[in-house]
Amino acid sequence: MRDTRKPLISSAKHCLSVLAGSLAIAGSLSAPVMAADLDEVVFGTNWFAQAEHGGFYQAKATGIYEKYGLDVSIEMGGPQVNGMQLLVAGKRDFSMGYPIGNIKAVEQGLPVKTVAAAFQGDPQALIAHPNVKSLEQIKEEGLPVYIAAFANTTFWPWLKTKYGYTDDMIRPYAFSIAPFLADESIVQQGYLSSEPFAMEKAGVKPSVFLLADYGYPAYATTIETTDKMIDENPDLVRRFVQASMEGWASYFKDPAAGNKLIQEANPEMTDEQIEVGFAFLIIVHGVMFLAGCSFCSELRQSHCCCSRGRSEGVHVAGLCGEIEAGRQQLQLLHQLHVKRDRREASEGY
Repeated sequence: MRDTRKPLISSAKHCLSVLAGSLAIAGSLSAPVMAADLDEVVFGTNWFAQAEHGGFYQAKATGIYEKYGLDVSIEMGGPQVNGMQLLVAGKRDFSMGYPIGNIKAVEQGLPVKTVAAAFQGDPQALIAHPNVKSLEQIKEEGLPVYIAAFANTTFWPWLKTKYGYTDDMIRPYAFSIAPFLADESIVQQGYLSSEPFAMEKAGVKPSVFLLADYGYPAYATTIETTDKMIDENPDLVRRFVQASMEGWASYFKDPAAGNKLIQEANPEMTDEQIEVGFAFLIIVHGVMFLAGCSFCSELRQSHCCCSRGRSEGVHVAGLCGEIEAGRQQLQLLHQLHVKRDRREASEGY
């Protein structure tokens, strides 16, 4: 039976709930660390600087990292950057990750763990031309799906399990929308706040299928580090995650400082692009900001790899404490829930 849900908006509210607060391994909040000598930290992102990384750049631009005694260098990722290798090799102290990739790394014996998640849902989507109305139609018509290599160990196995997609549908994705624009049969991967915007600018209003809408369980924009870092310097881990989550809280209040630093790091990021990315985070996804929790659920993590049932990559057992949010943060959460509910009611969901 074909799924008739609207492909983009139907439950985008679940996609990018930004959780701000303490590290999952901390168990409780503590006062920021003021240090005369800042601890140098190298943090690597998973792509070129963009709004989806805004909280980290905001923490650096506004001095939040320094408040926690940290001198943080942010290194951009990209299609040729293997963040996991750099992390394990000691070239990075923390890396922006992806939970299924972390699970795979643990299965391969790499000493890494996920210590926090900024996004409680993955903004990964499949994007098709307007005549395509469902994920099932893509399978039924055997349309070619352009995906990057990493998808073979992340969302593609999930699509195979849930929708019966087959590997003969795969085409290599070179991070360009040009083939999509030239061929109406093509389906491709994309971030909800990126490729659809570029396609509309080029004259095509695509059908966008947010995988989180259809049950894809992965977190996104996780923070990874090594077992050695957790064992030898847990206080630094706590401070880095706490500061990063405060950075996200600050970014959603006023993104100007973070956006300026993003554009300095990535000059190709236009004002319009970054505004669209930020708008998606705030409006389309119904962001729910909750102070006091950057928690990764072990049960949910175990579902991320399509029945792999492996969750060793999440550092949770015996270390996740319930954290009481302050009254102001709870009021903010309530206000955002009310706004979300009103929006859903007006849209008829």
